[in-house]
Amino acid sequence: MNQQNDAKMIIGSDEWCAFPSLNIPAIKARIDSGAKTSSMHAINIVRFTRDNEHWVRFDVHPLQKNRKVTVHCEAALVDHRVIKSSSGDKENRPVIRVALSLGGITWDAEVTLTNRDSMGYRMLLGREAMNGRILIDPQGECLLGEKSKNSLQEVYK
Repeated sequence: MNQQNDAKMIIGSDEWCAFPSLNIPAIKARIDSGAKTSSMHAINIVRFTRDNEHWVRFDVHPLQKNRKVTVHCEAALVDHRVIKSSSGDKENRPVIRVALSLGGITWDAEVTLTNRDSMGYRMLLGREAMNGRILIDPQGECLLGEKSKNSLQEVYK
């Protein structure tokens, strides 16, 4: 076995992650090594300026099939990128750099913001955010731990 793999976290095809700086304690991500950039469900995206820097304000429904739970977020805008979706559509999306927490480890990741209402997951974790840190077991699901409905209700009171 390759020695470099020893320190890497093994994750399944989907995992619960968190974005502490956005007050999102739990959002289920689809793991997609075919996607370069990570993407988060966001609506009501508004660009604004704070201290001469570009920022975005947006709302997130972190739980799939649940529009009642809404988290209001703000983050510094780092870029705009044209992203080609799996359906082939191109979309100019805002990009933020945010602390991502997965399996008890936190690191900064770039995430594009887009409406993912029609997608199976509110979050897609792309390969740029995983590089050097993660190995994927495509057979596994939530290898780092499942979240019960009660625990989700508790964190999203």
